[in-house]
Amino acid sequence: MIEQRVTPVVLCGGAGTRLWPVSREKMPKHFVPLIGSLTTFQQVLDRVSSSPLFAKPIIITNDDFRFVAAEQTRARGVEATIILEPVRRDSAAAIAAASEFVLKADANAILLVVAADHLIPDVAAFAEACKTAAGAAAAGSIVTFGVEPTYPATSYGYINAKPADGGVVRGVTAFVEKPNEAKAADYVKEGYLWNSGNFMFRADVMLRELNRFEPDIAAAARGAVEGMVADLDFCRLSASAFAGAPRKSIDYAVMERTQHAAVLPVSFRWSDVGNWKSVWEVQDRDGSGNVIEGPAEVVKTSNSLIRSDETVLTTVVGVDDIIVVATADAVLVAAKHEAERVKDLVEQLKARNRNEALEHRRIYRPWGFYQTADSGGRYQVKRLCVHPGGRLSLQKHFHRAEHWVVVHGTAEVTVGDEVKLVHENESIYVPMGAVHRLANPGKIPLELIEVQVGSYLGEDDIVRLDDVYHRHTAA
Repeated sequence: MIEQRVTPVVLCGGAGTRLWPVSREKMPKHFVPLIGSLTTFQQVLDRVSSSPLFAKPIIITNDDFRFVAAEQTRARGVEATIILEPVRRDSAAAIAAASEFVLKADANAILLVVAADHLIPDVAAFAEACKTAAGAAAAGSIVTFGVEPTYPATSYGYINAKPADGGVVRGVTAFVEKPNEAKAADYVKEGYLWNSGNFMFRADVMLRELNRFEPDIAAAARGAVEGMVADLDFCRLSASAFAGAPRKSIDYAVMERTQHAAVLPVSFRWSDVGNWKSVWEVQDRDGSGNVIEGPAEVVKTSNSLIRSDETVLTTVVGVDDIIVVATADAVLVAAKHEAERVKDLVEQLKARNRNEALEHRRIYRPWGFYQTADSGGRYQVKRLCVHPGGRLSLQKHFHRAEHWVVVHGTAEVTVGDEVKLVHENESIYVPMGAVHRLANPGKIPLELIEVQVGSYLGEDDIVRLDDVYHRHTAA
């Protein structure tokens, strides 16, 4: 019988730029399928719902991702509390806010902090490790999960654990930063562990340590939770209070300074899926060492990752140890050993104001998504998909007219004072300046083609008059 349940806290921050062009700032890696058909965020939700040990999880994300996080959570049948950060302040402030939040309901609350982008295929082994860690956390330790290395990785931090003193949870001698190859090899020989960045602790213990080492972070989190307000199904932290927290990771804020750090060595397979090389490493490969996904063909190619999204046929001839990732609007070709430098490429794209660095051609909204199919000087063609029950805002445009053609489902269209049902293979015209709204009253997705014509076609030419999703900007 489980006496003390553990509350998982899933951190959904970070942009994952090393996995561009699939991961982009406005749709980061943990919300897109990278390994298998589920996103890593959904795999994490499944993992922290796999045992009676786990209580209702808390998801910490920001305003931009609130609806995609909610949609993907519902798709896994998980009930969760979603807390919105008004600004990004790194992991220490997020963990402090989660700790303050759970203490309001349970003075003895134990939290399990996990990242939304980590891969742990052995769900049972993970749950068993959490049961082991819970006892040490209840006794006052801040327990991190140290993964037994399988090779001398240079992309992970390491933990030097103290000798075992009878229990499986051990003390910590030191946390060390990402090493070079020679130092990483030494660490593996000396029995160091990979720092997985997953933690378990009593909420009151974490807040005590934060008040000791980083009182500004603790105070900002306390004020942010005290000023929290409900917004639809989300809990929104106070913006003015949370903004006062210094940006600092929990490693620097607490773990490298506290006397209560402990480590549980684990041998299950783990990856933070930090770059395309790691995506290649964690997947099954063919006889030539290749991982091939999507419409792709290779000749005389080995030990490579070839990934082609959507309908782009990607072909590779006579090269080895490379990464090729093709999306609808961008293609990446990189030497596998240079996978970390994709981040530098993205920074270069940003400096040159390339929109492909930030967002995909397909843009997700709380009601569904739209995707640009073609555009010219005074026209733009989009494909729209509206979820069952989804409703776009009541809005108008000053610079464009729109023509909608329904290709699947039934649309409820409001133009001025008229409300009309538009069925498959029917169309409707929305004049420039007309107040209008599109909704899906049916039980199947609504798909339609939108043709925009006008002098300006930017997304900021939207005057929103009413919105069921409480948005205030063009979206």
